[in-house]
Amino acid sequence: MRTLTFLAAALITGAAWAQTPPWHDLGRNATKAEVQAWDIDVRPDFKGLPKGAGSVALGERVWEAQCASCHGSFGESNEVFTPIVGGTTKADIERGRVKNLEPGSTFPQKTTLMKVATVSTLWDYINRAMPWNAPKSLKPDEVYGVLAYILSLAEVVPTDFTLSDQNIAEVQKRMPNRNGMVFYEPLWKADGKGDVKNVACMKDCPVETTIRSFLPDFARDAHGNIQEQNRVIGPVRGADTTKPAPTAAVGSQPAPPAVVVAAAKPAASDVKTLLAANSCTACHGMNQKIVGPGFSDIAAKHKGNAGLESYLAIKIREGGVGVFGAVPMPPQPQLSATEATAIARWIAAGAK
Repeated sequence: MRTLTFLAAALITGAAWAQTPPWHDLGRNATKAEVQAWDIDVRPDFKGLPKGAGSVALGERVWEAQCASCHGSFGESNEVFTPIVGGTTKADIERGRVKNLEPGSTFPQKTTLMKVATVSTLWDYINRAMPWNAPKSLKPDEVYGVLAYILSLAEVVPTDFTLSDQNIAEVQKRMPNRNGMVFYEPLWKADGKGDVKNVACMKDCPVETTIRSFLPDFARDAHGNIQEQNRVIGPVRGADTTKPAPTAAVGSQPAPPAVVVAAAKPAASDVKTLLAANSCTACHGMNQKIVGPGFSDIAAKHKGNAGLESYLAIKIREGGVGVFGAVPMPPQPQLSATEATAIARWIAAGAK
């Protein structure tokens, strides 16, 4: 009897393990193409860097069309982002350490080339994240060209230089802040300690916390509704700045609605979907200037003009400069003629 009981228990246990676990059919293995699409990072030793080459002249053309509207024609920026170029000297290039980063420096602002130590960091970021309204859209040769143009502005490379996967390691030897990195060994060890120390409160902890940095209510919407300016790549983080700031802990607030990016192009009639999907609201507010004028300002300026829809549709796809100041409007070739016309018709009707 004891033996039969043991066998019965073993059979029941075996049957339970033989059943397919409930999570067995969830998800699937990523395809080789899907992995390849995301595995595009470039390391400081240049592993992952694709073959290619781009001249300073090519980079300047791409820069004027895709980058200057936010970063300025010479990397000096404008009211949008901090400068990329500036603050480095030929002496810095020689020794690999930027003097303007040393204590006591009176240089007004830290630029990108003052701080970055590895040229691969610049290549990788441009390739993955730029241009702002169409990340990952640049071809490798264009990325090489844009980076060559930036480096030429800082006199790291000459103006007739062509940057490639074959010579980028030599260019690294001329980066102005290449010796400016601090190696903290414990962070690279599995049993290492962090570079900061603190003691976690385990009992009788204070219930209330003090917020030390916040935007006043009048400034929450200064750059338009942040929720409408999320890029189509990556998780949604923007707050709805048309509403008051939350008064309770963030975790207790209902989650914002998910932004679903369809595989197909959004309907031409759904203009606000088009604006969000193409990051138009990153540069244009509905009623206020951000980088470029507000949509309502465009409608007011051209009110009553004959052929306005056609004019605006061309400007949207081909770009332009001078109508609202010196900041250029970059071309938006990713928009079809139908989509550009839909946006133009909405603006011409008052942008409401």
